[in-house]
Amino acid sequence: MTMRQLALVVLSSFVLQAGAADGLVTVKSPRSAKDTMNRLEEVVKQRGLNVFARIDHATGAAKVGMVLRPTEVLIFGNPQGGTPFMECAQTVGIDLPLKALVWEDALSQVWIGYNDPVYLAERHGVAKCPVAENLRKAMAGIAEAAIAP
Repeated sequence: MTMRQLALVVLSSFVLQAGAADGLVTVKSPRSAKDTMNRLEEVVKQRGLNVFARIDHATGAAKVGMVLRPTEVLIFGNPQGGTPFMECAQTVGIDLPLKALVWEDALSQVWIGYNDPVYLAERHGVAKCPVAENLRKAMAGIAEAAIAP
């Protein structure tokens, strides 16, 4: 497979859901929510990133007598990627560390969602921050690896 073909495969797997929030990248997963999150966490650790928290919103909902489809957030990152981003604009720190959400929708489709770092750069008025594009590629690679066969 050529690099161009690979790029097209990667791009075609990214699907923005109708009504998705600005700057939110969503990727379909062929796995269950739990398997997707486990793979995501494994990939993040393999790439040398720190996992700061894994939050299970469905478990939290159950603790107060409510029901929520599988919904988990992974918070991760490292100073090597985050610090240069904050050097462009310290306010980016409100959006760091990086986060990824895994959820199951009403049709039982599982998704990975994350904030597009380029969108975050625009949000903080530093659209030309070179780190944003590198982080965008890193996040896309992490998501793709998490859903790969």
